[in-house]
Amino acid sequence: MRVLVVEDEENLATVLRRGLGGEGFVVDVCHDGKEGLWAATDNAYDAIILDIMLPGLNGYKVLEELRRREVWTPILMLTAKDGEYDQADAFELGADDYLTKPFSFVVLVARLRALIRRGAPERPSVYRVGDLTLDPARRRVDRDGTPIKLTAKEFALLEHLMMHAEDVVAKTDILQAVWDPAFDGAPNIIEVYIGYLRRKVDVPFGRHSIQTVRGAGYRITAVS
Repeated sequence: MRVLVVEDEENLATVLRRGLGGEGFVVDVCHDGKEGLWAATDNAYDAIILDIMLPGLNGYKVLEELRRREVWTPILMLTAKDGEYDQADAFELGADDYLTKPFSFVVLVARLRALIRRGAPERPSVYRVGDLTLDPARRRVDRDGTPIKLTAKEFALLEHLMMHAEDVVAKTDILQAVWDPAFDGAPNIIEVYIGYLRRKVDVPFGRHSIQTVRGAGYRITAVS
């Protein structure tokens, strides 16, 4: 299993290289964002450990550019920042997991193995549900050719629904995928954002594509 570590703290990078090597991983290390972006684009990895605070390009920019280039390698973000908005930003840009320093090496290895088992399935460049389209790379949403401006959180929610078009998506699944597994804010946050989405992608176009399935969750459908 080949892993790329993009970490500017040389001592930590050395520890990760040795520790992961001892666990059977083949580890490449980069110390700045530009070098990490090049390595992740030009080489095949089973997973990437990506620090956020990097010289050259920060981890957010590296992550965003990799997803724009349709590099879907599982990415675990590693950072000293611990705010919930930092985690949300990482997930919205396409991160697969997140650990805050200081961290348990045992937990890091367990999460890394879980990401690798899950793999990196091909993701379509554009999602379509009826006349509604969402382009993750360009961060663009259109309905019947008309651009729709969404906030980052609205975009992430719509993307998750469209990834599972025609299926009922549970609220717990939405919280884990779009917010944070440890989110402890207002319990009606999903209903609030579903309302925001409807007012932007459905109501102006006379559609009812975002449906509430009572007691189960939400569904987006081409039948409106």
